[in-house]
Amino acid sequence: MQIPTNNGMIECSVCHSKLVSPAATKTVSRAYDRHKNRITSKQRVLNILLVGGDCMLVGFQPILVYMSKVDGKFNFSPISVNFLTEITKVFFAIVMLLLQARNQKVGDKPLLSISTFMQAARNNVLLAVPAFLYAINNYLKFVMQLYFNPATVKMLSNLKVLVIALLLKVVMKRRFSIIQWEALALLLIGISVNQLRSLPEGTTALGLPVTMGAYVYTFIFVTVPSMASVYNEYALKSQYDTSIYLQNLFLYGYGAMFNFLGIVVTAIFKGPSSFDILEGHSKATMLLIANNAAQGILSSFFFKYADTILKKYSSTVATIFTGIASAVLFGHKLTMNFLIGISIVFISMHQFFSPLSKVRDEQNGALELHDVQEKQRSKDSFLNMAAGANEEASHRVGHDERQPLLPT
Repeated sequence: MQIPTNNGMIECSVCHSKLVSPAATKTVSRAYDRHKNRITSKQRVLNILLVGGDCMLVGFQPILVYMSKVDGKFNFSPISVNFLTEITKVFFAIVMLLLQARNQKVGDKPLLSISTFMQAARNNVLLAVPAFLYAINNYLKFVMQLYFNPATVKMLSNLKVLVIALLLKVVMKRRFSIIQWEALALLLIGISVNQLRSLPEGTTALGLPVTMGAYVYTFIFVTVPSMASVYNEYALKSQYDTSIYLQNLFLYGYGAMFNFLGIVVTAIFKGPSSFDILEGHSKATMLLIANNAAQGILSSFFFKYADTILKKYSSTVATIFTGIASAVLFGHKLTMNFLIGISIVFISMHQFFSPLSKVRDEQNGALELHDVQEKQRSKDSFLNMAAGANEEASHRVGHDERQPLLPT
């Protein structure tokens, strides 16, 4: 008989030997398998609400950016929006950290002690990498709006899924089935169908053809945030026992510093007037700041308690909302390419998360577990037979000792 242990081993009830469970060897392909037993029904409902909230926030983001433009340009510095967004998230992290520390149980390690803070800061220094990449990405979001309409920007961002999958395979050692890779390829096809004849004519401020400039910015727009997301997930999960609000405080603090350095560099080239971070802002930009802050906070929960792929597919759902809203508010036409493209994207999403995409892995795991169990049963049978033989031999020896050696 096999007794499962807490560390992913199988222990024999007879000889107490331990074997590695085949299921334990596959947890590396699932970002949060080691914590899935902690998920309750209430937490599942909360995850659904987070996905719904993420869809709304991501859908609104390009629309608010578009509304912030005046005559096709921004009257404010995009870096100032990113800086104010990071400051907003820092204040939120501080408030939540204070509330969490207030509700700590007696005997728990204090969250607000200097030693705890310094140790967490050393352990989470890797968060500076995604913070720097996010600072670049948040600026690119504004640049992309100068080339594409909101729905197209949202569709282009879905290209990140393929890059993220490759990075997850390399960095996080995730495993994807063939069906899931096909689903990602289908996603690229859907995005390509939507992009047919969607580039506007003209030239960029750099003097490059707009198509060339758009391709360059698209490449950076896809690769930089993909690396940021994967390294963010890796950094958050590598220190899983650390409070997420404390980790967010470091992440947003690094982000605020990088964006402030961007403001300083801008002031050096454009003059001291660039230090006025509130210049050119409107109600739309204030809503944009609040939206970006809420979106960033939700993302941290996805990266720590779920995974990056789920986050990106969740954002994909927002494409429909963005396309319809931009058509209603700004008169953008929903072309047949968009409708066909988004249909293919949703087929891809269904295929990626379908149970059929995981059947092969589960069957392999079941077969491996079956082989181990069969071997263990054979071992148990041998031990039982040996034990029974010893017992019978002992019984026979005792009986024979009471008999005379020679017949009488």
